[in-house]
Amino acid sequence: MPVRLDRVPAPAARPARPRILLWLSLLVLFLALGIGLTFVFATQALREQPMSFWGLALGMPLLGWAILGFGRIALYIGQQSVADGWDEAREDDLIGRIRQGRRSQQVLAVSLYTALHSPQDQPATQLDALLSATQVLKAQPDPVGEAPLRHTRLHGGAEEEPEDVLLRVLTQVLTDLGQTLTQVPDDRPLALLLEVDSGLPDGLLSRVWQLAWQESGIRQSTVAVDGCGLAAVDHWLDQRINDQALLLVLAVRFAPPEPEGSTEVAVGLLLGNRLTQTTLAPIAYLHRPEPERKPTGADLLYAARQALDWVPLEGQSIEQVWRVCMGAQRTVAMASVLLEIPIPVEPPRGVCNLDALLGDPGKAAPWLAIAAAAQTIERGAGPQFIFSGDDEAAGLWCTVLTPVSPLSK
Repeated sequence: MPVRLDRVPAPAARPARPRILLWLSLLVLFLALGIGLTFVFATQALREQPMSFWGLALGMPLLGWAILGFGRIALYIGQQSVADGWDEAREDDLIGRIRQGRRSQQVLAVSLYTALHSPQDQPATQLDALLSATQVLKAQPDPVGEAPLRHTRLHGGAEEEPEDVLLRVLTQVLTDLGQTLTQVPDDRPLALLLEVDSGLPDGLLSRVWQLAWQESGIRQSTVAVDGCGLAAVDHWLDQRINDQALLLVLAVRFAPPEPEGSTEVAVGLLLGNRLTQTTLAPIAYLHRPEPERKPTGADLLYAARQALDWVPLEGQSIEQVWRVCMGAQRTVAMASVLLEIPIPVEPPRGVCNLDALLGDPGKAAPWLAIAAAAQTIERGAGPQFIFSGDDEAAGLWCTVLTPVSPLSK
């Protein structure tokens, strides 16, 4: 579950201090009543003894007033102690939540293949195309001969079958990550988060995946991770921050059943825990993602501010904003958030719209943006901010990636 600072109980209500004028007025009233009652009910013998008469007339009211005053002070001190205890426990809870919320993961390796990546291109060409807003989403012939579709595909040969293209791309992604994993001991466990969005039969996908894994040469064993999307990262930061395992994320969208407006993409990420992973030098830090509670402008602003606070980081430090799987109706809300924080970018300049350049990446949306942002940081850029959605949730997620401090390398 997301860490919610807005659900921390409010500070204790402090008791009102005893009012001096009120208690002085009570003293005068008690003395007046004491004198009056003594005059009315005193015997003749008592009246003839001034010391006893005035001792009773003034002493008893003073004693009663002192007892009430002592009780009021004791009550005030007790209420203050209870409030102090509540606020101390609240402060401990708040500090614990902040520390939990500010956990982050190391980005150790990245592999990204989109329609902007051609086999003959240099690795940097794809990122250059993204940062220069090269748009490849356009109408193209449908492979089954129907009307043209706005869809982008992974590069493949003219005679290459879809499963062959998928096998080649998956193998390449795993091989890229496997080069980093060669520096990791064979007994280091891998937690695998596999997200595949495809119209191909499940049996075919399973067979292609097994072949790709065998050809990758990765020696470490894997255990599947429950969950999906950035919620899985959020859960990992809560439950497995001290785990020795590395988190291997593989997200693929290929041959979607409804290709109109979509893109094919393959993303691989290798993530490690900062407390336990010291073998590999990180590329960047992935900080806790923050989700919207409701798809409203106010909630998106809260999520963006909270995502920055988890770093912690000022909005002025952000150098690049990425948006993906984000409907046109949320563009106004995003622009308003960028002005409120403020992040020093002006849409559309400074905001890389992956949907407009490539198409809707479906389940792979957040991972596509994280991979591109991490590669941008690896190139020497500063902090990156991501607005991402997915096909299964109405709200957006806000995520921050930051460079690795030279002192921590």
